[in-house]
Amino acid sequence: MTCSKIFSGDLPELTTEIIQYFRNDFSTLYTCILVNRLWCRLAIRLLWENPFSNPTRHNDFINLFLHNLTEDNKTKLNNEYGINNNLFPSNTLFNYPSFIKCLNIQKFLWSIKKWVANIKNLTDKQRYLLSSQYINPNLFKIFINNEVNLHTFEVILNNECCNYFDLSFELIQQNPYFICNIKNFKLCFDENVAKITKFYPFLKFLHSNCNSISSLNINIKLFFYNNNNSDVGITLLSEEHLPKIINSQKNLRKISFEGCINFPFEEHLPKIINSQKNLRKISFEGCINFPLYHSLLSLKNSNCSNTLNTIIFHHINFKDITNILIEVFEQLNVLESIHIIYCSLDSDFVEKIINVTKPFKLKSLFISGNLQIEPIESLLQKSGGYLENFGSGSESNQLFKLIMKYCPKIKYFDLFDLDNCHDNITTAFNLIKNIENTLNYLSIESVDIEFSSIVLQNLGQMLPFKLEYLNLYLMFNNKDFELFLKNSNNIFIKKLSIRNEMQDEDILPYIKKYIMEKKRVKYLAVEVKNKDLFSLKDEVKEFKLYNIEIQNYDKLAIYYCDFIGIY
Repeated sequence: MTCSKIFSGDLPELTTEIIQYFRNDFSTLYTCILVNRLWCRLAIRLLWENPFSNPTRHNDFINLFLHNLTEDNKTKLNNEYGINNNLFPSNTLFNYPSFIKCLNIQKFLWSIKKWVANIKNLTDKQRYLLSSQYINPNLFKIFINNEVNLHTFEVILNNECCNYFDLSFELIQQNPYFICNIKNFKLCFDENVAKITKFYPFLKFLHSNCNSISSLNINIKLFFYNNNNSDVGITLLSEEHLPKIINSQKNLRKISFEGCINFPFEEHLPKIINSQKNLRKISFEGCINFPLYHSLLSLKNSNCSNTLNTIIFHHINFKDITNILIEVFEQLNVLESIHIIYCSLDSDFVEKIINVTKPFKLKSLFISGNLQIEPIESLLQKSGGYLENFGSGSESNQLFKLIMKYCPKIKYFDLFDLDNCHDNITTAFNLIKNIENTLNYLSIESVDIEFSSIVLQNLGQMLPFKLEYLNLYLMFNNKDFELFLKNSNNIFIKKLSIRNEMQDEDILPYIKKYIMEKKRVKYLAVEVKNKDLFSLKDEVKEFKLYNIEIQNYDKLAIYYCDFIGIY
């Protein structure tokens, strides 16, 4: 009875809650559209929340947005660029721009650029003028005029986006409602930020008009200019604007710092130089560590102390900020997860961390390069019980043993570029077997033929009975691949992505025999011979008959940054 009422639309509140679970399952949402009018209205909103999320796809959806252009603007497009009004629908079933909740400036511009590229008989100059001076600002105005209230706003400022940012900010400044309620904010920039005259006014505007951010991501990639303007700008950003943004938030729950770390010249560079036989030119470009001290200091304020539950450090050098970090950790009362991803972990940092009186809830640890085992062991002794996400691409025999000893809750394991040392491989397999009761996401990546062969010959018999996700990015032959499929015959994998760098091997017949016909996966992505199975429409239909959905490899792949939620 309840089920029939849901389908008939008699319980709209419950129906709304159910459909929310399909937010990122686009095929299911498209099916929901066909159920009835209520389901259609609810599903359409979710489908159009983030239309620019995939800038590589066909961009005809922009035509639906441009339907909202005034007749004068449409006439101008026709007269100056030869764009026929028939390109835009005369009527639409929904007000699609009003549904937008997520906007990434970079992806927005890429999508428009691709849309313009499909218009015929235009010169390069005309395409540039059409996108930069007409479509970009007018589409932005359409969003604002339709009272879009963003939930997620990502400001990615590379060279191309910098030229557009000042105009965008002027429109936002005139309509603060556009971003005043954002919950997720990402700021990513490099040295090109020096070109933007409105960058610092935008930051001031942000902390003056928006105090609802719950997830804040700061991604900084600055190169050393060695000039006063650059130094002043960096100081202004690190000591004034970012702390004010943090301090102005009333419900900040998650913060992520990403940056450049210093390249270890003393160890690696001499080896690189000595190994070259025909070195003619060498150029040094140095990265600076963005000064995080004041931003971290601002986390000690009373607002954050009782709301912030997640901190992510991504490519951060902890030198000179360890002491303030300790103070911050001691002040945060509801901190539930700390993620350390490819950061420098020296003995000084670890020694001070293990003396923090509160639990240090390390949920993610990703490491590559040469390791200092002693400080890592001390860190895992204190926090290994919390660790759920782990990745390593180094000589990891000792590290794997430490994970087995101290970390019983590993759910996500990323193994990449492991060398062919027998002890390393054996210990890696022992680790997979050791965590089989908790392991749910496994990714193994290598283009070494010997290592790939060993993986496929041994992995099948040690996988958990059920696995949410498995990614195999290897270089293998058909014989080893078939052996893996036979050995894992009774295992169900919800999401399986396979990429074979051995270009002469055709693995599709084996996939059909051992995976498709036995219905062993729900979602499948396969890339081989520079071709994605997703592009083979007849094959996609065949797999669908077995209730297997074929997806693009890059779309199905679950990278650590997506899994943890860095971006």
